[in-house]
Amino acid sequence: MTESFDAVDVIRTKRDRGELSDGQIDWVIDAYTRGAVADEQMSSLAMAILLNGMNRREIARWTAAMIASGERMNFAKLSRPTADKHSTGGVGDKITLPLAPLVAACGVAVPQLSGRGLGHTGGTLDKLESIPGWRAALSNDEMMQQLEDVGAVICAAGDGLAPADKKLYALRDVTGTVEAIPLIASSIMSKKIAEGTGALVLDVKVGTGAFMKDLADARELASTMVALGTDAGVRTVALLTDMSTPLGLTAGNALEVRESVEVLAGGGPSDVIELTVALAVEMLAAAGVTDIDPSEKLRDGSAMDAWRQMISAQGGDPDAPLPVAPETHVVTASLSGTLTKLDALAIGVAAWRLGAGRARKEDPVSPVAGIELHAKPGDTITAGQPLLTLHADDPTRFARALEALTDAVETNDTQYEPTPLIIDRITA
Repeated sequence: MTESFDAVDVIRTKRDRGELSDGQIDWVIDAYTRGAVADEQMSSLAMAILLNGMNRREIARWTAAMIASGERMNFAKLSRPTADKHSTGGVGDKITLPLAPLVAACGVAVPQLSGRGLGHTGGTLDKLESIPGWRAALSNDEMMQQLEDVGAVICAAGDGLAPADKKLYALRDVTGTVEAIPLIASSIMSKKIAEGTGALVLDVKVGTGAFMKDLADARELASTMVALGTDAGVRTVALLTDMSTPLGLTAGNALEVRESVEVLAGGGPSDVIELTVALAVEMLAAAGVTDIDPSEKLRDGSAMDAWRQMISAQGGDPDAPLPVAPETHVVTASLSGTLTKLDALAIGVAAWRLGAGRARKEDPVSPVAGIELHAKPGDTITAGQPLLTLHADDPTRFARALEALTDAVETNDTQYEPTPLIIDRITA
């Protein structure tokens, strides 16, 4: 076939700080998906976008073109409204696990298409796969039936949603263009809009353990994604949340599932509860439900009932004991005083080295590997008391994990000033 545009002309336009036309954007996404634009050409364009940016129209059109590369789901036949949540990833971020059944217990369906972990951030599917029998792969029909019957599903996205994104994501990963905000925003939002949810709440993390280390960058990303959702007719809101310290008291697959079940049982760490409830309130409001207090659904057991139904519907046994690491190593405090820092990135890298994460997509993960935290910033600690317990299949992994933790902890006699967990709220 004769191509409508020339890839080099498109690259030059953005290289020279020009605006890409709608036609150029539609063509380059389609042609790249078809293989008519080569990887080296698309990587050159991605670098030009990283360096020179895109305006709101360009980003919206780029996102629409990625959506158009595949199928779109439609939840219009469901008997309840839909809302979804996306987190930009962090350490100990198990919020999806208690959140999906909690929102379902409040009468809103949650079609949560999730991913696997890469690097120091954990993947929701990896966590749930530590439950005996649970499966991530569902057909569209199975997903629809579960949303109608249970109200919540957490599963892998099918290959049919935004295939252009899958191809471009892999390219960005190896060409140093992951950080381009227009490309991050369009990657996330193309999948979420194609998924067909009526409302979307974004949890944009900021801090050492987050993808966005800088508050201004996180705010720009959140604003860009809210605008994309709004322009596509999806009610979208974003919360900027702190990820300088791990969420909760665990990082690692089975450990985080256990903590999530504690939250659903009415207990669990206060920060996990706070963020779960705050995101539930936002999801319910975006779906038009404002007369239900999600905290009550944690207290009365409704959220736990929805969790058990959700896990069972996907072949999991909610009563089965979770796997436990055969090897543990306790890290003790070297000084007494107030714990003022517990670095999220260091904890994440250490958990990854213990086997909880993967360096490449095809790597296996250990369900039992991870880290338990026995104190959080603001706590008073005594020299010699346990601070962390490392969990692993293989004791030879402890040495490299401990190297990652060298500067993770700071103790001072000064008064600790906590960062608020929820930093800001971004709307259209």
